[in-house]
Amino acid sequence: MDKTTDNRKVVGECPICGRPLVDGPSVDLHHLIPKTYKGKETVLIHRVCHTKIHSLFTERELYFHYNTVERLRDHPEMEKFIKWLKNKDPEFRTGNEFAKSKGRR
Repeated sequence: MDKTTDNRKVVGECPICGRPLVDGPSVDLHHLIPKTYKGKETVLIHRVCHTKIHSLFTERELYFHYNTVERLRDHPEMEKFIKWLKNKDPEFRTGNEFAKSKGRR
């Protein structure tokens, strides 16, 4: 799906938020099963979506339950996040690139 829009190379669609993925610092690879659990399968997603995932879930939670795109998207906090993000620019990034405490729910 490589195409160019306004001199930006679109390399696909984010499976988390559905917005276009623009090649560069706004995209990341996410291991559906964390590397600490020997996960190999990755999906290309927005960095902001990746940061949100790791701010909500521990690696153990990702391994045992949130190990598919569908399960990630279905979590109520992710649903709210996706709704908030849907009209943002594809290269939008927040100032917070680090995961917050995972103890909050």
